[in-house]
Amino acid sequence: MSYGNWSRRGFLRASTAAMAAAGLPAWYAREVVASQDEEAASRPKAKGPNDAIVMAAIGVGGRGTGIMKDAARRDGVKFVAVCDVDRRHADRAVQELGGGDVTIYDDFRELLDTEELDAVTIGTPDHWHAIPALTAIKAGLDLYCEKPLTLWLDEGKALVKAARGRDTVFQVGSQQRSDARFRLACELVRNGRIGKVVEVEARIGRNDQGGPFKEARVPDALDWDFWLGQTPEVAYVPERCHDTFRWWRAYSGGKMTDWGAHHNDITQWALGYDGSGPVKVDADGDAWPVLPHCFDMPERFVCTATYDNGTVLKTMSDGENGILFTGEEGWIFVNRSRIDASDTALLDEPLGDGAVRLYVSNDHMGNFLDCVRSRETPICDVEVGHRSASVCHLENIALNLRRPLAWDPKEEEFVGDEQANSLLRREMRSPWTLDI
Repeated sequence: MSYGNWSRRGFLRASTAAMAAAGLPAWYAREVVASQDEEAASRPKAKGPNDAIVMAAIGVGGRGTGIMKDAARRDGVKFVAVCDVDRRHADRAVQELGGGDVTIYDDFRELLDTEELDAVTIGTPDHWHAIPALTAIKAGLDLYCEKPLTLWLDEGKALVKAARGRDTVFQVGSQQRSDARFRLACELVRNGRIGKVVEVEARIGRNDQGGPFKEARVPDALDWDFWLGQTPEVAYVPERCHDTFRWWRAYSGGKMTDWGAHHNDITQWALGYDGSGPVKVDADGDAWPVLPHCFDMPERFVCTATYDNGTVLKTMSDGENGILFTGEEGWIFVNRSRIDASDTALLDEPLGDGAVRLYVSNDHMGNFLDCVRSRETPICDVEVGHRSASVCHLENIALNLRRPLAWDPKEEEFVGDEQANSLLRREMRSPWTLDI
């Protein structure tokens, strides 16, 4: 590993100071810097140009281009194609890759049938995650798919089954798992630093409100019918598409699956429920908007998920964005800029020998690419991503039905509730199907 003009000791000292300045206690900052050094030293290397990880990007809007660039900047990675139903996005993505020999596709199926690939990134809107992912798995590829993993819960079950059947390396883009602040919070909670966890508040913000919006002419560069995909055929309204898609139930789950997929994921990690979920959900909030051509997510809400150990998760629209863990002996709050506690000693006292320590990743995309080479399981594997998204879907269903619901996390179905179970899946517009 190169340290530029620094000595190794000087580099580690400066890095540790930077970590501490960012809010991590000194003992944990030292651990993080040491783990970064170890990751770099043990990272599988490409043996030469012929050993590159050959990739393509499916969906290259704002976030899709972001994850593509994150992968493309790594040694031993080569992007040969991009795919998007909006030619403007595709052209821009090729420019971001420096031009050259990069093929543009408007249909992911043609891309996957034509190119010789090792892996893909999927950065489409939520309703276009599952079908390209299933198709890529069938093609024998590894994939990095943005969160939330799914539009509806049963898509996740299909993805887990398909990935397990093919030994697929599948990273879900819940990048807070690769953030040292969140890992520290989870390790402290896991080791009883705040006592038994009584309640978790996942504060995710309010859903945007807007409309009615006007119908418009479809841009020449956009294949609107393909963008709609599995969802119902509707007239083109610019605010349905691209940056504001998540405020429509047809294409996303609002803040619940946007920020909720991040914070509920960390909650599951901290509580030790990665392969499971709550046993009861309930919700209250504003009415679901029903006016035509308007955003249709309730602005304010509090959704409650109860686990079999008695811990209550409240996913809520109000409060400072972040996660508040409250235990019988104190509290810990964490978000992307800070970590705080009811007593600084909760953070400052190092974890002792024999403490529970969690999967260490300091670079989410780097972790995925390392696992492509090593064939190890990434930090946010498909089942982890599915279970975290499931909590969000359950809470949105409870918010829709406005009554308590009993959930069986092993069977992944509501207990004795046909109406609620019918909302675990959606009818897909022809010709789209999960039977790939």
